[in-house]
Amino acid sequence: MNDETRTRFLTAIAAQLPVERIVEVHLFPAIRQGGMESGVAVVAVEPPPAAASVESAGDAVDVEPEVATSSSPRRYTVFSARYRHTLKGPDRGKWETSVTEEADAPLLTVDAVVRGVQRRSGDVDEIVRLTTDEVRAAIPAIAAP
Repeated sequence: MNDETRTRFLTAIAAQLPVERIVEVHLFPAIRQGGMESGVAVVAVEPPPAAASVESAGDAVDVEPEVATSSSPRRYTVFSARYRHTLKGPDRGKWETSVTEEADAPLLTVDAVVRGVQRRSGDVDEIVRLTTDEVRAAIPAIAAP
């Protein structure tokens, strides 16, 4: 995946997910086949903060936020993101993306699943892992002060 395609893909992901909550993005190598290029990413996102109060019959009731215990690792919402870019033919230049919520899991599990997919696919190319700061830096509209 070249830098221009990576920036375009990350921008499309950022349009659908809150960038400030993205913890990491795993970008799989792009596949070119029959005039098409496609790519996949796995995105781990911090879940939204727990509600501080709940309205009940017009009165606000304080609710204790859920606290993670030391025995349970923090869980993140996991999304899969895909793009498809038409490189040749009458639809040349067409770009499609989708972002789908898949699961919630600790980051160690996300890493293990990503490595497992890479191993099973037989892909020797390295999967690129980006942190929140790297995602922000890769998207020009967000990187600007």
